[in-house]
Amino acid sequence: MLEKEGHKIETQVDSEILAHLIEKFYEGDLEEAVMKALSYTEGTFGIAVMHKDEERIVAARRGSPLVIGIGDGELFVASDVSAILNHTKKVIYLNDNEIATINNTHCVIKNLGGEILTKKVDEIQWTIDTIEKGGFKHFMLKEIFEQPKAIANTLRGRISDSGVKLSLNFNVKDVKRIVITSCGTSWHSALIGKHFIEKLTRIPVEVDYASEFRYRHPIISKGDLVVAISQSGETADTLAAIREAKLQGATTLGIVNVVGSTIAREVDCGIYLHAGPEMGVASTKAFTCQLVALLLLALHIKQGRGEILDKDLLADIQNLPQLVEKTLNDGKTIFDVAEEFKDSKDFLYLGRGINFPVALEGALKLKEISYIHAEGYPAAEMKHGPIALVDSSLPVVFIAPHDAMYEKIISNMQEIKARKGKIIAISDKGDEIKNLADVVFQVPSVREELSPIINILPLQLLSYYVADAKGLDVDKPRNLAKSVTVE
Repeated sequence: MLEKEGHKIETQVDSEILAHLIEKFYEGDLEEAVMKALSYTEGTFGIAVMHKDEERIVAARRGSPLVIGIGDGELFVASDVSAILNHTKKVIYLNDNEIATINNTHCVIKNLGGEILTKKVDEIQWTIDTIEKGGFKHFMLKEIFEQPKAIANTLRGRISDSGVKLSLNFNVKDVKRIVITSCGTSWHSALIGKHFIEKLTRIPVEVDYASEFRYRHPIISKGDLVVAISQSGETADTLAAIREAKLQGATTLGIVNVVGSTIAREVDCGIYLHAGPEMGVASTKAFTCQLVALLLLALHIKQGRGEILDKDLLADIQNLPQLVEKTLNDGKTIFDVAEEFKDSKDFLYLGRGINFPVALEGALKLKEISYIHAEGYPAAEMKHGPIALVDSSLPVVFIAPHDAMYEKIISNMQEIKARKGKIIAISDKGDEIKNLADVVFQVPSVREELSPIINILPLQLLSYYVADAKGLDVDKPRNLAKSVTVE
């Protein structure tokens, strides 16, 4: 249509088409032109539009995050609050299909129908100092070592010797089934959350990739609780899954880190992680805080159904920040191991039960930042294919806590050893594993529910040190974005 009207399209970029479309409708009023252009537009966008003859910016969003910053005699448009924290802490979050027209002193927000809206002004609680590297080489390493504090913040005010306190506005006795939906690292936390909830409450739990959820015509009903997990709270697929669940009558709950994010605003209730800003693309502290939040959710449901909570478990959870700090400090020796394995072409990660998703997450971390091919498997599935890969050049990482599966993991190690594979073990056990493994990362002994939080820590450090030894940009791995705001 535009080309027939004489517009010359220079690129294959969709945003250029939008610029031409706005030009088509421009008759001296930029806001009106943007509104008309967006009525033709499908899909997601977050845009800021300027015209050389007008001293204002017209911003609009659908699907992609957009925030207006309110300064002293100045206003800002950004996709993330961290971009404007040096200038202001006061922000307005735009919702889908809202348009903001701003100059240096004034902001008017409307819906795409032209109706003026009254919006809440939020104040950001963290400062730009909290996202500086603080002496660490990369944000990722800083965030790994921030996990004791981050977990303490997730727990603060929510757990005591007498129980769990979460402000969730649904009756847990009405919940018949739980569906957890998420993407990437958050999907791995969801798999572990399934273990927590089913073990502690005996309520059936399904875990779905958010990108697949709405396309399989999910069977959702009024008695279902649909839990969305997203660090950013802006993940497009997860947001779409929540909207689908709400349409079908389910109660929705969000587990997110970013306050005021779209998912946080659209769910019926939720749990903020309070992990602080996570700047590294590869998620670390958000993952462990998600596990803590899921464990608190499981205990909240159990408690709400009139069951007594294990006081020893509550005490162990409260002690988690100290255990995490000890594990991280002990893990500094991983630096030396990374140099040995940095040139490996492939890695295999193996775990059982609640620690199988830890193997998936460990493999994902290595792939994301070091570009080494890595796969996570349940250890028992090794004989169903992956064992064909094992030779003297393949490092195999075992998550091997001393639990009910310990003897079976030892058997799997023996099979790798017989085929000359290099064994890296994460374990709280001693001599038997030391006799089999080439490298052992010793972690504290903890109960099953806490073991994924402890066991992922050495794997995060291993990924970081391998990538750093290869001289890669750890915080900005190629082809990846921190928040996936498009399908």
